Amino acid sequence: MRFLSFLSVLAMGTLLPAQENPSTEADYYRLLTLPIPEELVLEIGGMELLPDGKLAVATRRGDIYLVNNALTDPIEKVTYQLYAEGLHEILGLDFKNGSLYATHRCEVTKLTDEDGDGQADLFDTVSAAWGITGDYHEYAFGSDFDAEGNIWVVLCLTGSFSSEAKYRGWCLRITPEGHVIPTCSGIRSPGGIESNHKGEMFFTENQGPWNGMCALKHLKPGGFVGHPAGFRWYDLPEVANVMGPKPLEPESGSRIHIQCERIPELVPPAILFPYKKMGQSASGIACDESDGKFGPFAHQMFVGDQSASTVMRVYLEEVNGVYQGACFPFREGFASGTLPLEMMPDGTMMVGGTNRGWGSRGPAPFSLERLIWTGKVPFEIHEMHIQPDGFELTFTQSIDAATAADVASYTIETYTNIYQASYGSPEVDHTAPQINKAIVGDDRKSVRLIIDGLQIGHVHELHADGVRSSKGLPLLHPAAYYTLNQIPIK
Repeated sequence: MRFLSFLSVLAMGTLLPAQENPSTEADYYRLLTLPIPEELVLEIGGMELLPDGKLAVATRRGDIYLVNNALTDPIEKVTYQLYAEGLHEILGLDFKNGSLYATHRCEVTKLTDEDGDGQADLFDTVSAAWGITGDYHEYAFGSDFDAEGNIWVVLCLTGSFSSEAKYRGWCLRITPEGHVIPTCSGIRSPGGIESNHKGEMFFTENQGPWNGMCALKHLKPGGFVGHPAGFRWYDLPEVANVMGPKPLEPESGSRIHIQCERIPELVPPAILFPYKKMGQSASGIACDESDGKFGPFAHQMFVGDQSASTVMRVYLEEVNGVYQGACFPFREGFASGTLPLEMMPDGTMMVGGTNRGWGSRGPAPFSLERLIWTGKVPFEIHEMHIQPDGFELTFTQSIDAATAADVASYTIETYTNIYQASYGSPEVDHTAPQINKAIVGDDRKSVRLIIDGLQIGHVHELHADGVRSSKGLPLLHPAAYYTLNQIPIK
């Protein structure tokens, strides 16, 4: 890391103001841990706020509880009431027209409390279109309802390696009538699914075969997102009628941007999460549509990492019809492994935790926490935009022009991974682009970095350790990781 020296600032004719006390993540986003009764095993897989203000919490053990006073601050008496039991590892929950809809391992189930006593009386199968073998890894993650009333389901492979049961490794749309629309192939081991503010669906994928790093991927209807084990289901007439012919098999040992050139259906990852630097098990997703109640990150996405017990931040942009963008560290220190994330109407984020079978940095076996914006704006890289000749950075606060204009305030490197059938990949093909100029915007909240050596298909790891705010503060998180799929035309 390189920091701007006192002498270089003096030479520019500008002295930085006295630096405020260093900030911590908790100064801006504080954690509130909800108590859980000792007799409950609350390994949370899904959450949904109900119209009456109760929080429905679904567990990996197949139970659903209604939580009273989940949104009080400070915490008042929190109580839990069993709503339903007997389902199988619930990893998606939504509410519509008086009923809860649970996506679990074997089906989407509609649950209704007909007599109003706070417990489900009627369990209706909406769809059981896919198969299970009993393998531990055959997770099924379900979305909230989309604009057409569909639930999107992403299905983990058998053993996370092969497709031994129908539709394993696929994304399906389940219509309100229970019909099935095959939507995407190529899924390996998802950790969450959510739409962006435009209603387009994304899921998190975990490192493994054909996935060198964890990733956030766009579920583009008709697309193939990387793992070919589920190609066998293209032979089904109901799939061929919707999806068309099976894509070409990818070539192991290549790079995904090279395979995208020969496989038109292949959709590259929108965001790659560099392994260990940003976590090891990408999980739940939430989109900030709070109108500023959650801070300055409107329409950005937040992604959990179960292993690291963190929440990351993601800025996405669409270039030449392909999604790409940057991920940033955001908040660490959760009690257990973060799995589902759910934005609340009051602008807080509910975070459910579990670590059974997976392990996590947070030592608790399970947890239920709220992430609350304190009202203070952290000094952060707000967005990172690709340009034909480099990147434009925007910031959440006014910047000190001298440090932001000095190329010594920044370092950048790039790398990618091997697109291969074997497990994971090291970082490969490292390059060191040259930052030639840093141009501060007139608004004093943006910088254009003119760079030689942008690399298609690479993560561009940027560190802005030398940049200071107009108040002398360093960036709370100076690192950004931009996944570059397309370069705009000048």
